[in-house]
Amino acid sequence: MTLKMSYSFIKNSIRAIFGIIMLCVAPGPEAYAHTSLPDTLYRRVPGMISPKGPYRPERTIKNNILYTRLDVSFDWQRQQVPATAIIRFSPHFYPQNTLELDAKGFDIKEVVLLDSLADYGSASTADVNKRVLKKLEYTYDKRKLNIKLGKNYTKHDEGFVRITYVARPNDILRDQPGDHPSDKGLYFINADGMDEGKPKQVWTHGETEGSSCWFPTIDAPNQKFTQDIFITVDSTYKTLSNGLLVDQENKKGLRTDHWKQSLPHAPYLVMMAVGEFAVAKDMMPNGMELSYYVEPQYGGDAHAIFGRTPEMIGFFSNMFGIEFPWEKYAQVVVRDFVAGAMENTTATTHEESVQNDTRSLIDGNSDAVIAHELAHQWFGNYVTCEEWGQLPLNESFANYAEYLWSEYNNGKNEADWGNLQEMKQYLGEAETKKEPMIRYFYKDAENMFDSHSYAKGGRILHMLRKYTGDDAFFASLKHYLTHHAFGTAEIDHLRMSFEKVTGEDLNWFFDQWFHRPGHPQIKVDQQFASNKVILKVKQTQDTLASTIYRLPLKVDVWVAGKKNRYDIVLDKTNQTFEFPAAKKPDLVLFDAESQLLGLIEHEKQRNEMAFQYTNSDDFLPKYEALAQLEGKLADTTARGVLIRAMNDPFWKLRQMAISNFSEYEGEGFVNVEKIIQDRARLDPHPQVRSEAIITLASYGDNNSDSIYRQALEDSSYQVVSVAIEKYLMGQPSDAKEISARFEDSPNDAIVTSVGNYYAGLAEPERYNWFLDKMKRMKPTDKYNFLQVFGKYLIKSKQDVQRQSIPVLEGIARNNPAYFVRFGAFQVLGLLTDIQGVTSLRKDIRAKETEPKLKEMYSQFGEF
Repeated sequence: MTLKMSYSFIKNSIRAIFGIIMLCVAPGPEAYAHTSLPDTLYRRVPGMISPKGPYRPERTIKNNILYTRLDVSFDWQRQQVPATAIIRFSPHFYPQNTLELDAKGFDIKEVVLLDSLADYGSASTADVNKRVLKKLEYTYDKRKLNIKLGKNYTKHDEGFVRITYVARPNDILRDQPGDHPSDKGLYFINADGMDEGKPKQVWTHGETEGSSCWFPTIDAPNQKFTQDIFITVDSTYKTLSNGLLVDQENKKGLRTDHWKQSLPHAPYLVMMAVGEFAVAKDMMPNGMELSYYVEPQYGGDAHAIFGRTPEMIGFFSNMFGIEFPWEKYAQVVVRDFVAGAMENTTATTHEESVQNDTRSLIDGNSDAVIAHELAHQWFGNYVTCEEWGQLPLNESFANYAEYLWSEYNNGKNEADWGNLQEMKQYLGEAETKKEPMIRYFYKDAENMFDSHSYAKGGRILHMLRKYTGDDAFFASLKHYLTHHAFGTAEIDHLRMSFEKVTGEDLNWFFDQWFHRPGHPQIKVDQQFASNKVILKVKQTQDTLASTIYRLPLKVDVWVAGKKNRYDIVLDKTNQTFEFPAAKKPDLVLFDAESQLLGLIEHEKQRNEMAFQYTNSDDFLPKYEALAQLEGKLADTTARGVLIRAMNDPFWKLRQMAISNFSEYEGEGFVNVEKIIQDRARLDPHPQVRSEAIITLASYGDNNSDSIYRQALEDSSYQVVSVAIEKYLMGQPSDAKEISARFEDSPNDAIVTSVGNYYAGLAEPERYNWFLDKMKRMKPTDKYNFLQVFGKYLIKSKQDVQRQSIPVLEGIARNNPAYFVRFGAFQVLGLLTDIQGVTSLRKDIRAKETEPKLKEMYSQFGEF
């Protein structure tokens, strides 16, 4: 799954928004009270309770579910699911006379025992009824269905039960510790059809224990079963589920689609999606079916959105050493999805921000999230973490797959830029939260879905790859996948696969990176004496709360323009390393491969940073050099480097250099402005063109008006949106014409730029324009637009402000996207001079149930 908090569509459009609101998300230290006692102590001592939460073992397996058949239909009016489930089970080892199933919020109609000799994969209802042996007694508390089997079953026996029930996902009990306040497993979208412009849909989301909200099962990741799902819908709808569509039956305006999943997978990966979709097809060379389900208006863009998927499948099959293990792969885009995306077996669900017209993709595609979910088909679906505390076995690999695909498809610079962003994300979280990667204690499984399991885990795998080398790394992945195929695993299984392949004991690596919290913090003191470079290196992290790390690293020493590379092992709190040097070095680059997950403090002079930028081959040392030279434009050396960097081969470094010259008035300004004007017109990357326009606008002259006008015709929506904002900021004579031309653009960023201009005018007649535009926007764009709407309201008269309050209240209480609710709450905060708004915000805050948003509200001290 793509991380619910700030992933994904976090990799692309959401990243900018969450960069703002994460300032309010970060929990206080009390939320992550850290004990200096290790988790292993709590595991060994009976009765000891960790402050992090109870010990979370792998779910005890009394019975194995071997097969599930579901027959479902939909009551749209009541938002319920009348259904039957046939379950084939067998005791795991010990004899059993009961079958306990997770079943949340159902109306149970009947439970019967079926003949165990029949094949129920395609049997009709009449055929199934003939196989009923007897009714079974059961107890049910709206959470657990405990079926009395009437006899003992041994591990050599198999039994079939049929459960007739109605799933009521809107009525699930939430009165016990650990109950999620909003997860429903199955979601009706616009069920009554009254929300204009929003399609009617049904979709499911099973991770972590949502599947038992719509069908009875043992809702734990250490269960694996095959399945048949028969979905009955109005014949105008399309359906999608796991496996292959093997049959369709039409009857009186209804259609029943039969989807067969013939290979075993975990219950949280079971899925359905129902709606009006355009379906685009692709085909792998081996004949495997690929399909992309999008809303009808995006049917012509589906291949542009998802069209790299066949190449990704081939790439990952080669990298992981295992051919794609399932019988098909589909991707579907749905409205109001509760996560960035979800890797259901053979059928990934994406939230709507992945859905863009072809022109929008010039500014950035969704390859990162597509690659992430695809990699889960191996890591997570093929081999599944046995318990949620082992989640990095799923998510760290999916996260690192983003790097692998970017490295292959876009080049190492692009991959390293993404790597840096991921590391910053983890380090930001680590300021208030430090946990072991593998967690045996937690209060809620949702706590596992954080930047530790994702961003930190991906960076750990990158270090492991650097340490073992590519051949051993990927051979170890193949060994791990092969030996645990269609099964479950814990972190030691991964370690043993690496040890089997490399022949080396790697417990030290796995212990410090997976079982201990934190990261290394290193201070490097550099000296030169007696023809030697002397590095005094200290590990400054809290070694009691974390550990003293063993860090195999490389150091580059440049002398007289020549580089020598040295291998070192840092494994003590304080160490000294010496390297020969005929004279004072031009540069010493500690962690020369820039692979370490941690913080390095190594003071360097400006001339050293200039040398580092000029002579380094990799992105990260160049980036670090430019970052250190920021704000140093008065220095001739620094300014010269930044001017050169505006023509760097890699776009991010060009963008970074250009941004340094915002509001610049110093030496060589005319030449600097000309370079930036050239970048605005001619740079091949839209991010750089946009940055150049923003920088030119900071000069406050009219020298670039023609460039802004030219940029209005740019192929990039992003460039156009920036150009509109900067051009209209100057109040040109044709401002009315330009704003009218773009106010109905299909691109929300452009509409937001026009809205920013209209906000400054604060014309009362524009109020309905703001509401109309906001209503149709995707969640990520709606958050941005709300900020512009707030600017409009602040400048408006009180009657307009009062008119907006019920609109904002409705969004703040009811919008499916929690960060959009937060945006509306923020805008209401601008209107507290109006009587009743403060108490309204108090009530909104008090009644919010989403944990992430409640945490965001808790950062506010105003109430």
